[in-house]
Amino acid sequence: MAPRPSVTGFDPKKFAAAAGQPKNDPWARAEAWRYSGPFTRWNRLKGAFPGLGIATVAFASYLVVEQLFLKEEHGHGEEH
Repeated sequence: MAPRPSVTGFDPKKFAAAAGQPKNDPWARAEAWRYSGPFTRWNRLKGAFPGLGIATVAFASYLVVEQLFLKEEHGHGEEH
């Protein structure tokens, strides 16, 4: 069974093929710095959430302290 044609006539595969990089891109060298050195994907992601590691450790330690030392008695006395 053949795939149905799009109602709009838009073919994403043809669009992606037409929008590819040109063979002699004059800006390729100027754009290369964006993906190397301090601007690699990992370095950009690493700085996206500053303080998340410290906050996670602080929250986890708070939960441990609460479970160990701050237990509250939930039972009511006979007067209720």
